[in-house]
Amino acid sequence: MIGPGRNIAIKVPLHRWDEMVAFYRDRIGLRVARQMRDSIGFDFNGFTLWLDRVPHQAQADLWLELFSDDPDAALARLGSPLRDELEPLEGVTGHWTSDPAGTVLLVRQPREGET
Repeated sequence: MIGPGRNIAIKVPLHRWDEMVAFYRDRIGLRVARQMRDSIGFDFNGFTLWLDRVPHQAQADLWLELFSDDPDAALARLGSPLRDELEPLEGVTGHWTSDPAGTVLLVRQPREGET
């Protein structure tokens, strides 16, 4: 079974970073849930909308998270390419892949308490 995860990420080019943070924080009014050096997470109605600062990015890119008890079987079912070179998956059982339009998907096992 495959279902939505709790994280949505927008990979943001360096030259758009301040404008993007201000847009979601100040114009939309989303509450900051977590902040790190190159990422800021906003509460998005029970989900976390992450803005990730990516210096080598030319344009914004949307990445989505999916949950599956068996990420290998989910990947086979989706018929999607393995894209594990995108980012390291430390402490996560899953795989990076993409949909037919190229949207990056993280298909992973939920941790205890995540659903």
